[in-house]
Amino acid sequence: MAPAIKKKSGENFNSRLKLVMKSGKYKLGFKSTLKTLRSGKSKVVIISNNCPPLRKSELEYYAMLSKTDVHHYSGGNNELGTACGKYFRVSVLSVTDPGDSDILRSLKQ
Repeated sequence: MAPAIKKKSGENFNSRLKLVMKSGKYKLGFKSTLKTLRSGKSKVVIISNNCPPLRKSELEYYAMLSKTDVHHYSGGNNELGTACGKYFRVSVLSVTDPGDSDILRSLKQ
């Protein structure tokens, strides 16, 4: 029964992510995410689980310096790209404006 609950929360996160894609502002990719972290515009960084360890640690370090939340997405970069509604792989995503979504509040809990 526990895996079904985990899947439910994953679907819930995907629906929030879709709402960010529709109504908010975001940047896809490693370089763009680093730029938003350095400028302090990023609210939350979402990293796929198969992102290379060196990139992951670099993103976490920049996020720690800019006091930005980091969320480790449970799926790989194919699943994260699909959750974003894109037809390509996305390993890193930076949300600068959540729009109508309550993704920031859901990650705090």
